[in-house]
Amino acid sequence: MTDFTAKPRLTRAEHGRPAAPERIIHLGVGNFTRAHQAWYTEHAPDADEWGIAAFTGRSRRMVDNLDPQGDVYTLITSAPEGDSFEVISSLSSVHAGGDVAALRHRFADPSIAIVTSTVTEAGYMRDHNGDLDTANELVAADLKALADDPNVETLNTIPAKIVSGLLARRAADAGAITILPCDNLPGNGQAFRRVVEQAIEAVDPTLLDWANDHVAWASSMVDRITPATTDDDRETVAEQEGWYDAAPVRTEPFLEWVIAGDFPKGRPAWDEAGATITDDVAPYERRKLWMLNGSHTTLAYVGPLFGYESVAEAIQDPTLREWVNEWWGLAGSYLSIPADEYREKLLERFSNPRIHHHLMQIAADGSQKIPVRIVPAAKRALADGNSFCPAARAIAAWILFLRRFGDDGAKDVDLATVKTLADAHGEHATRDVVAYLDKDLAADERFVNAVDVQIEAVSAAAAAAGSATD
Repeated sequence: MTDFTAKPRLTRAEHGRPAAPERIIHLGVGNFTRAHQAWYTEHAPDADEWGIAAFTGRSRRMVDNLDPQGDVYTLITSAPEGDSFEVISSLSSVHAGGDVAALRHRFADPSIAIVTSTVTEAGYMRDHNGDLDTANELVAADLKALADDPNVETLNTIPAKIVSGLLARRAADAGAITILPCDNLPGNGQAFRRVVEQAIEAVDPTLLDWANDHVAWASSMVDRITPATTDDDRETVAEQEGWYDAAPVRTEPFLEWVIAGDFPKGRPAWDEAGATITDDVAPYERRKLWMLNGSHTTLAYVGPLFGYESVAEAIQDPTLREWVNEWWGLAGSYLSIPADEYREKLLERFSNPRIHHHLMQIAADGSQKIPVRIVPAAKRALADGNSFCPAARAIAAWILFLRRFGDDGAKDVDLATVKTLADAHGEHATRDVVAYLDKDLAADERFVNAVDVQIEAVSAAAAAAGSATD
């Protein structure tokens, strides 16, 4: 490997365009955002009017990487036949997620029109009923801190940060704002609204009337496979473009964004960059969540058991490809929009050898993902008398994955609990895992038995492939 750091540093002055005025706040900036929402904003014809003030999650690594570059970065679009490169300049500033003062300052700016987010399902801080998890210590501490002091400097949870920002916006009389979540949750706008409004009620109920008049809650479906950045990506940029970029992003050619909602202070012309503006995101949402994310979830848990590291590797295995096709058959049968062409495109995308989408990355937070990606199709199949084996297999694979990797690489917002459930043996062990995901499924003896059968089947198949599962 060459010393890519020896190349001249990528900078906005040399390679990007001037920073646009900040009119969008983004929470949770990472690789996906930079390959997706930032791309759409970059390619909108009015991009020079719509800058993004981006905030990281808990880590400030993105700030440290992008600040010396003027917050521009290289997007590598990897088609099977080769790579193409472009510099994305739509991030006008990048801030540490813990900089609540900077966030509050931007909420108070009347120029800000939109707040977008990619904070994952876990970032909503929901309990199993979809309500704000006030039993969570971080949530409880944030709510108390905000109630005591609306200008508190430290907050750890996203709903509390939104409430803090809205308090600042009301105080500044900064007018209307649209909140547009871009997370893989069905009805993400309403799901986000629910927890934020519950946080408002706990902190300052008088804010609720103001929010009802001034906050528009939009929803969206987002789709673009975007792996984590590697040194190979940095080296590729250095060799092909001649500069050192500390934070390039590699992504696939395919992308999709479907948006529903009102934008009282305007929005970029995302539709002219290819986004779909509609009155109903739900059909697209279900197609993506069940078909792409559901099959990703299955591969993320069975793939490592078979010894595979990436989606592209796993989908080449005949057994795993058959399992994915069975899942697509089940999930696709419950969609209200056509799925055949999308299914063919998914197989092409998964097989792209230039996209190294790591299975362990996808496997994170299964406790949050399985209820929205796998459970809905399972319940429909049970109700209709159709085969629910692919759904039972996905949950069985998760159990085996937790047993094998729970102490060595698995990540989950509730890891201690789900690892304990997965490790348990006995008459009700499998039922207890299923009940954690969905109580209705756990009440159906047919489904619990099917998960038990699939635990044995997946374990045997993985062992035959040469990988131990226990």
